[in-house]
Amino acid sequence: MDPATLAGIGLAFGAVLLSIILEGSSPMSVILPAPMLLVIGGTLGAGLASGTLRDSIRAFKTLGGWITFKQPDLDGTVDVVVGLADRARREGLLSLEDAARSVENPFLQAGLQAAIDGTDPDDLRDMLEDRIASKRAADKTSAKYFTAMGGYAPTIGIIGTVVSLVHVLENLAEPAQLGELIAAAFVATLWGLLSANLVWLPLGSRITRASELECAHMEMAVEGLLAIQSGANPRLVGQRLRSLMPPDAVKKDSAKKDTAKKEAA
Repeated sequence: MDPATLAGIGLAFGAVLLSIILEGSSPMSVILPAPMLLVIGGTLGAGLASGTLRDSIRAFKTLGGWITFKQPDLDGTVDVVVGLADRARREGLLSLEDAARSVENPFLQAGLQAAIDGTDPDDLRDMLEDRIASKRAADKTSAKYFTAMGGYAPTIGIIGTVVSLVHVLENLAEPAQLGELIAAAFVATLWGLLSANLVWLPLGSRITRASELECAHMEMAVEGLLAIQSGANPRLVGQRLRSLMPPDAVKKDSAKKDTAKKEAA
């Protein structure tokens, strides 16, 4: 699990609470049910209205997976593909029938099984790339949902403040209460800004980034599967796939191993 999102949101809210305390106020002064209900409920309603019901359900259904997202083990996938390529070159593609069942990555497993079944290389590439495109589009919709709510929340907060100020104007005959009422009125704006910039927009960005990492992993797997199907040299397969990885994701031992094998050949 990559803790960046939970740690970041926790740090941001912690900083806000600490600043309130340092100002000599109480955190409870901004935790008011009415403005919080208006901002959160209004934002969720606006988000629901901006798309389809299926979009909203999918966005929240998959949210837990995005928050607990774990970065793909690119180097581990390369090792698996190189091992499969080595076996396929020595024993033939059909020898991977049993090995395919032990592959943990569902995308890699499905593509490998299709290759073993004799799918044409061009058709295999098209099929796998279509699957990646479909996932990318679905993830984009989820990210857009939370990003849209990040745009609605501040404005809904202002609406809450206006509603509260109307109530303030109704009580001008009681000057002793005006200070407290005006302060409470701005709490809605505060929660609109907080929820947008500390929750909804970061979640949208998190989904976008995690989707990019997953799709890049899948694209690398496609190249590996096609190399296995063509009977490519396992050493070259390893070097080719690692060239597609970010430099900081390549383990030094793996890179040295590929180089040593190439020089030995």
